[in-house]
Amino acid sequence: MESSSKIKTKRRVFISTGEVSGDWHGAILIEALQARAALRQIEIEVVGLGGDRMASAGANLFGNTVGIGSIGAVEALPYILPTILVQQKAKKSLKQYPPDVAVLIDYMMPNQGMGYFAKRVLKIPVLYYIAPQEWVWSFNDKNTKAIAAFTDKLLAIFPQEAVYYQKQGINVQWVGHPFVDLMSKVPDRATARQQLAIAANDLIVTLLPASRTQELRDVMPIILQAAKIIQAKLPHVKFVLPLSLERYREAVEKLVKEYDINATIISAQSQLAIRAADLVLSKSGTVNLETALLDVPQVILYRVSKITAWIAQNIVRLQLPFISPVNLVNMEEVVPEFLQDKAQPEAIAAVALDLLINPMARQKMLDGYAKVRESLGSTGAINRVADAVIDYLDQG
Repeated sequence: MESSSKIKTKRRVFISTGEVSGDWHGAILIEALQARAALRQIEIEVVGLGGDRMASAGANLFGNTVGIGSIGAVEALPYILPTILVQQKAKKSLKQYPPDVAVLIDYMMPNQGMGYFAKRVLKIPVLYYIAPQEWVWSFNDKNTKAIAAFTDKLLAIFPQEAVYYQKQGINVQWVGHPFVDLMSKVPDRATARQQLAIAANDLIVTLLPASRTQELRDVMPIILQAAKIIQAKLPHVKFVLPLSLERYREAVEKLVKEYDINATIISAQSQLAIRAADLVLSKSGTVNLETALLDVPQVILYRVSKITAWIAQNIVRLQLPFISPVNLVNMEEVVPEFLQDKAQPEAIAAVALDLLINPMARQKMLDGYAKVRESLGSTGAINRVADAVIDYLDQG
């Protein structure tokens, strides 16, 4: 008689994502998929488009898409051809060895192409996890209709995201945010400082300027100028700068030297560097939510090229309520945002200094963080995502 514990036929999961944060989310999902599949006696193989983190988690990658990403119409132009080439390679292999299910993570325009391919050519179920933020900045429903056309199930991480996509007729499950679990595993402040060799009484500002190439040019100089003003006002301050990608080291070291900032550049370890800090100066992005859940005050800024900004303002007429995920959760300003022309080093430094020396300003932000945390759902989000994917494998 066949053992009831025998593993069933291996199932194949295709995950498509890009950029640093997508690679990280993909890696976390792969770990959860492997664990949850084992519990249900399903053996899985993961293939995909992503980066080193996904590969380390066990994915067989068709290509590395971590460096193929940008924000803005003009900024995207250099990445069109590399995206097409890496997707062509993936599609050729997927046709030969079709997966049982496709999971798309963020990465809006490239993933639309992969979504249509998975649905129309491979004819497999498509799940969208961490969907594009059409619910925030969509100026028409073109992209939303595209997502609806190929998505069998959308796994929403924000409550308002779930409401928006449900109204568009998409099958939606609100899973909550995976950071609720992940940030609870980061060591406490004292341990983080010990691991990074930071003294208990050091005044630390962590700088998070760039996870995309364009941000080295458009965002990092502003952060360093603001840091220089803070350094002049508080000479005992020390800066920590974790690299999002090791290949940025040379450019980052050059800029830090140019602006004469007393900064320690470290490889990765961004969550430790956040937890150890008294303040974070950051570009807008996923890392803002990490910082909020780690209870560290922050100031956020972002800039795109002048051409992209002009197109957004005058042609697309894009109007954003907020840009940082922290403020988007409840559509309330919890952290200050300095965008485009308002991203001036003097203004950023003034708010940062207030947060460093004014306990009331710090506490107000921390109170806002508590409200954000309440709105992100209960623990277990990543397991709910993995279970939703495996449900489709089980049906197969």
